Amino acid sequence: MIGKLKKGTSFGGCIRYVTGKDEAKILASDGVLLGKNTEMAQSFELQRQLNPSIKKPVGHIALSFKPEDKPRLTDEFMAKIALEYMQMMGITKTQFIIVRHHNTDNPHCHIVYNRINNEGKLMSDRNDYRRNEQVTKALKSKYGLTYGTDKSNTNTRKLRNAERAKYEIHNVVKDVLKTAGSWQKFKNELAKRGVLLEFVYKDKEQTKVQGIRFCKDGYSFKGTQISRGYSFGKLNARFEGTENLLSARASSAQQYEQGNHKNNQEPSISESSQDPWDGISSIGLFAPSNAQTYEPFPEDESAKKKNKKRRKGFSL
Repeated sequence: MIGKLKKGTSFGGCIRYVTGKDEAKILASDGVLLGKNTEMAQSFELQRQLNPSIKKPVGHIALSFKPEDKPRLTDEFMAKIALEYMQMMGITKTQFIIVRHHNTDNPHCHIVYNRINNEGKLMSDRNDYRRNEQVTKALKSKYGLTYGTDKSNTNTRKLRNAERAKYEIHNVVKDVLKTAGSWQKFKNELAKRGVLLEFVYKDKEQTKVQGIRFCKDGYSFKGTQISRGYSFGKLNARFEGTENLLSARASSAQQYEQGNHKNNQEPSISESSQDPWDGISSIGLFAPSNAQTYEPFPEDESAKKKNKKRRKGFSL
């Protein structure tokens, strides 16, 4: 079970999308005049006027289940899960419709709701993505639903057009990130595999980067549409961390060589740890338990006593 959250500006467009699929069926609703799409949209729009300054009043969530759970997912059971999901997400006291689709191998339904509740107040979406993960996990555990597999295991041949390109981009980016340590290498390796990386700038002079997008087969996606971990900020922090680590390694190696040159003697290092940086995590500079350490600037006795006092009273 996976929940995908979106916000929109047009109730009419969203309703046409969720009801226009083959065999689309409304499983549950509240506060909406059911009938033609225009009538349903008007119901939502009337309540929207209670708080007309909100630019994105449309709440849209797609709940998708694994094919293995299809025999269990009757309309009643799917509606029950969707309603419970809404309750746990805090989507209450507002208009909504729940529509089931049958156009993919994965059983799924769409929840369209009014972010302007019955009292005219805007429903908060703070921490929605984190809460969504927690709620879907809780419901999967409660009802014994099948957990989704990693995107890299998805059979993209069964997907259509944009969705297929999206999964293929995800797999390429994930693979390239294993070796790319800079933006330039990252961009070059993606291009070799048919994925174009573009930077989105805040200014016309193109000096301030606002975000990134990935393009493949005529489709374009923002970094966060592929994965929340592929935003410009997170990838930039990753590449800067790699560059800082390499710089730290080079600096330490230089200090090591200078100290060794002054002492005019070879350090005593076992064959199993010729590289003093071997085994260091790329996340933090923590040596493995069996690694020998080298201090280019040993502490004097007074400093050791001070550090010893600081450590007193703490146990690890």
